[in-house]
Amino acid sequence: MIEIGLAGKPNAGKSTFFKAATLVDVAIANYPFTTIEPNVGIAHVRVKCVCRELGIECGKCIDGWRFIPIKLIDVAGLVPEAHKGRGLGNEFLDNLRQAEAIIHVVDASGSTDEEGNEIGIGEHDPVEDVNFLYKELDMWLFGILKRNWDKIARRIHLEKRDPVKFITEQLAGLGFKEWHVRESLREIGKNVHEFDEEDLLKFAVELRKRRMKMIIAANKADKAPEELLKRLMSLDEIVIPTSAVFELTLRTAAKNGYIRYLPGDDDFEVLKPLNEKQRKALEMIRNFMKKFGGTGIQKAINTIVFDVLGYIVVYPVEDENKFTDTKGNVLPDAMLVRKGTTARQLAYMIHTEIGDNFIYAVDAKRKMRISEDYELKHNDVIKIVSAAK
Repeated sequence: MIEIGLAGKPNAGKSTFFKAATLVDVAIANYPFTTIEPNVGIAHVRVKCVCRELGIECGKCIDGWRFIPIKLIDVAGLVPEAHKGRGLGNEFLDNLRQAEAIIHVVDASGSTDEEGNEIGIGEHDPVEDVNFLYKELDMWLFGILKRNWDKIARRIHLEKRDPVKFITEQLAGLGFKEWHVRESLREIGKNVHEFDEEDLLKFAVELRKRRMKMIIAANKADKAPEELLKRLMSLDEIVIPTSAVFELTLRTAAKNGYIRYLPGDDDFEVLKPLNEKQRKALEMIRNFMKKFGGTGIQKAINTIVFDVLGYIVVYPVEDENKFTDTKGNVLPDAMLVRKGTTARQLAYMIHTEIGDNFIYAVDAKRKMRISEDYELKHNDVIKIVSAAK
């Protein structure tokens, strides 16, 4: 399952974002280090189900929308010099190593200082928080590299090792791939045994850019001054205005039957009579949703998975005519796979034996046989034919 990290300083709204996205009970308070151990829960990406395109009913979607699970990791808040172990820095950075990408939750209202302490709205520049996280991640990687760099460079030079393969082996526990290392080394343009500290820091930065893909959730946008939101939106980053508080309110109200609302909708329908306080609260939320096209929480999750990481959705089936599994369930599974995934690779994702004994696959929409190196497309419905029992 895809794992996405939630990062940011204390009191930026990470835990509220997490609870809104997962409806898992977590400690939420307006003081630093409410989150100490990472919270792990299941969120979902939202996509149009292929059943509507096929003209069938699958029973797995809601109003034509399919919600596919991903894992969300809410880690401890990050404070300056966390890479030196300050606050809960070491735990924070270690917990992020398993994440494929990061949603950086930033307090767009500027109402918390760099440590996460409450101050007046607009008194802190949220752009500083964006740069601060990059710096902490860069210095953390730099510290890891620096500890063993002389030894690594010497062995590569003396033993004529492939620098890309050897460095990737040393960083394997952090999730780095050979292409991360290859492209980063190319940017530096030097042999590794010629690196000085400045080169090593640049190398750490290049590695971070490739390994730790990120978007910015400009949280607390419901009370953010326009000039601060504009500053964030002008960054050369993917920035999505969000209100985790509003999303949590809507999901809780929907769960209790007061409204009809699907995560990612740009509006909601009231189902029960409301008192004056509830009516005003929901009206304020509706105005926010009209302005930004929703609360931003679902948009942030979808953006990181589909636009940044490049995942697509495919539907494996056993019967290409009825689009069912062996038990007759229609479109039982929706799988997230990377763009470029082949039919044979999909077979391995389903089961190792099926991959080992792969014969061919069938595009169930077109009723055509496809080869093992066919690259899957979004909303493909695929039957794998295998000699596996």
